[in-house]
Amino acid sequence: MSFASDTVEALESGVFLANSELEPDTLETFEDLTEFYARFEFSGRPPGEGDLERVRAIRTPLRRLFSATRDEAVPLVNAILAEQHALPRLVRHDGRDWHIHGTSDDAPLHARILVETAMAMIDVIRADEMTRLDRCAMDDCEGVVLDMSRNRSRKYCSPTCTNRAAVHAYRARQAAED
Repeated sequence: MSFASDTVEALESGVFLANSELEPDTLETFEDLTEFYARFEFSGRPPGEGDLERVRAIRTPLRRLFSATRDEAVPLVNAILAEQHALPRLVRHDGRDWHIHGTSDDAPLHARILVETAMAMIDVIRADEMTRLDRCAMDDCEGVVLDMSRNRSRKYCSPTCTNRAAVHAYRARQAAED
């Protein structure tokens, strides 16, 4: 199943944000927030006063959403859309073709992130593709994995965990040889 590019982008930014609260926290400063905003090419007003704490506060609810089963995710998505007064509309901007926005461009950043993520999750739920979301395979990591690969082979939430797993496997092979 392939998703629209705006769906993938919303999922990627939501997963990145959810994982940012893991140790080490990668969203501690306003500069971190502006880098996140630029990296995921959000439209609308840029981050401003008070956005950092509001965005930090939605990380746990996003983790809960990404960790939910299909049936558990539905009321979470519906609650986000209702609480944020989402009103889907088609837009075209910045060289991108028609896609859906669920909030106005001047809505607070945390609201735009929540609504975009919830709307992306609608596509995931409808396509019965919840297996695209999983927990990191490292035993000591609680990271969320978004696997958009064709063969669904992604196991780790970040290059850090991937590298740690490779080191563990290497050391295990070395120990077995000794």
